[in-house]
Amino acid sequence: MTNKSSSNKGNTRHVVPHSEGWANKKGGSERASSVHHTKREAEFAARDQSKREGSELVIHGRNGQIQRKDSHGNDPRNIKG
Repeated sequence: MTNKSSSNKGNTRHVVPHSEGWANKKGGSERASSVHHTKREAEFAARDQSKREGSELVIHGRNGQIQRKDSHGNDPRNIKG
């Protein structure tokens, strides 16, 4: 198990499978911020919150694996293009 700092966990927003559909969760949190019938709805809600928080958005698949990430905060990488 990796040992991440709580500040790193709290600066992410995740879209994950949920028993009632898809959940929008803050990193490190046990409870979902919101639950949606479709992944698209959950991603829309999570993206909106991630932009307001300036956090990283992490989208997971049904199997729990990360499918993609999107940074809405201070991205320290200097990548052209």
